[in-house]
Amino acid sequence: MIHSSVDVGLIQMTCSLNKQENLDKAVARIRAAALMGARVICLQELFASLYFCWEENYDHFNLSEPIPGPVTRLFSDLAKELEVVLVASLFEKRAPGVYHNTVAVIDADGRYLGKYRKQHIPDDPGYYEKFYFTPGDLDYRVFETQYARIGTLICWDQWYPEAARITSLLGAQILFYPTAIGWSASQKETLNKEQYEAWQIIQRSHAIANGVYVVSVNRTGKEGAMNFWGGSFVSGPFGELLYQAPHEEEDIHVAHLDLTKIDEIRVHWPFLRDRRIDSYGPVLTRYLDKKE
Repeated sequence: MIHSSVDVGLIQMTCSLNKQENLDKAVARIRAAALMGARVICLQELFASLYFCWEENYDHFNLSEPIPGPVTRLFSDLAKELEVVLVASLFEKRAPGVYHNTVAVIDADGRYLGKYRKQHIPDDPGYYEKFYFTPGDLDYRVFETQYARIGTLICWDQWYPEAARITSLLGAQILFYPTAIGWSASQKETLNKEQYEAWQIIQRSHAIANGVYVVSVNRTGKEGAMNFWGGSFVSGPFGELLYQAPHEEEDIHVAHLDLTKIDEIRVHWPFLRDRRIDSYGPVLTRYLDKKE
């Protein structure tokens, strides 16, 4: 049964070298969010470890695990106990030599509903993800949980309106974005501010264009040369900022989302109605070179 509203939990935290310590920390924060009333709880990208993609190191492949696997089994028991939906970002080992950056979704009765594999894989200084991750091949996904229809995208997917649009067209009421993004320690404060604002604005624009809620959950803390900028936030279906976490502190927040607003917004701002799907063929081209 889909509810008319839902309370969602955001868990923004620092991580250490110790995987078990990170898991224990995440479990404690999930319990805290559930006590605060959260029914759907999202963790940051790759919460069980440091963000290892800052370097190309074969040893880091040892952090991976199958999905379903140990963490999803742990979280299935936890979700059933607390009657919460869990959105968990993990380093998936699919087969020898084939790895993915993946979100697993566990329903409130403990059932593993499935997974989404990150489609857009970055390769920048400090974000060498192409070394580790094969691009996702499960298409875009929507999960019918006990409390809401949720779509799960991951970090670099945030910059692509096509991903948000398709996931919304599949019926998502809420787009969750587990994230690991931050500032280089060598950057100037002005550039840091501009980058954060661009990151938040593009996601709020997805909320506006599609009439959905957006929940973005980022990590915080200094890891290597990267200062993860925290700033996890919730956007309403017309882009209104409902909550923003601090940049440099761990944070647990529960936001109340009125799902009836989605229909209200879409009726008054009918972007989906007025789409000219007959004219969008060029978007399937890498780049429209000028013809001489």
